[in-house]
Amino acid sequence: MTGNPRRPQVLVMNQYYWPGVEATAHLLSQLCEGLADEFDVTVVTGMLWGVDTVSGASTRNGVKIVRVRSTAKDRSSLGLRALNYITYIAQSLRHALKAERPDVVICMTDPPVIANVGLIVARRYRVPLIVISQDVFPEIAVALNRIRSPFLIAALRLLVRYYLKRADQIVAIGETMKARLIEKGAPAERVHVIPNWTDPQAITPRTTDNEWAREQEFVGRFVVMHSGNIGHAQNLDALVRSATFLRDLDRLVVAIVGSGARRNALMGLAERLEADAVEFLPYQSRDRLSDSLSSADIHVVGLASGLAGYVVPSRLYGILAAGRPVIVAAESTSETAQLITRIGCGIVVPPGRPELLAEVIRSAYAGALPLEEMGSRGRDWVVAEGGAAIALARYRALISDVVTAGRRP
Repeated sequence: MTGNPRRPQVLVMNQYYWPGVEATAHLLSQLCEGLADEFDVTVVTGMLWGVDTVSGASTRNGVKIVRVRSTAKDRSSLGLRALNYITYIAQSLRHALKAERPDVVICMTDPPVIANVGLIVARRYRVPLIVISQDVFPEIAVALNRIRSPFLIAALRLLVRYYLKRADQIVAIGETMKARLIEKGAPAERVHVIPNWTDPQAITPRTTDNEWAREQEFVGRFVVMHSGNIGHAQNLDALVRSATFLRDLDRLVVAIVGSGARRNALMGLAERLEADAVEFLPYQSRDRLSDSLSSADIHVVGLASGLAGYVVPSRLYGILAAGRPVIVAAESTSETAQLITRIGCGIVVPPGRPELLAEVIRSAYAGALPLEEMGSRGRDWVVAEGGAAIALARYRALISDVVTAGRRP
């Protein structure tokens, strides 16, 4: 008589995890908890700024969480963000090299070079490495003018290319990103596309007259919303500036919901421009997202020029789950713009063109766009193709195949 067979051990490394508000934290938490019924999952993660966390080991929904003693400084400063990265990398490597031998190592790309640490750990135990690329570095930082040093840029490109050429499998979250990764040296046969997701049962369409909307005094007004990270990549300056072309629309509200490195700067910009229609609200808890996202008549998803294929905004899926149409202010080659065009659930405008964004908002305000029909198309697509169950099934299959292939020689 034999006992229960040993379940595969999965070691996951990423700086952000539950209870972080970052998109990667939420997605990775859902992924790991979805894998826990089939694998023994351990996540090595870091401390969180603005969240009450303590270092050490704990368990949540079947996942072992090891929170190392990294710094957790305000990420609006590039230097402090780098300090968070460095301390997390050092502490996570220290822990992982002493951990129980895994069957596979999985890394996301927070911080961007954590996969180099994952590669060291995978080689130490002679097991495969899977890298989940949520963005492409350092190109995203270069495009946003966040890194200027030629030496640093060259060094980062070498580090990223090093793990891309050696990872056993790589997951891109879009076809355009897959092409970018192959350009950077990833073997094409090792790159798989698994888009990000949402839970269409957790986020559902509500009326614009809901409890959250009443609390914000949005009922009866026309609400244009950005909901999510307020950083450099989102190009929200154009959204704030678009409000200056729309001063005559007395029922208009431009609601910017969330937090991030650019929030204070955007609040200052709105004040200088006397863009009175713009309102700033904090992150909303996930149990209120159905109401908050549904409170908007139309959403705006922005992506700065030059970022097509380097980052894919995951907040789009929640908007579509809420049955709301979208204005995508991004290059037409971006994954987001292509998806919106294919589904027919929104309008695409070029990035950095507030006057064109204002024209679309004015048309929507005037009732010239079929907002309800576009929102329904987005909801139907999420239910059919963008749900968590579909993505999790793809990840389970990929990880099982890698584990079955056995140890590296």
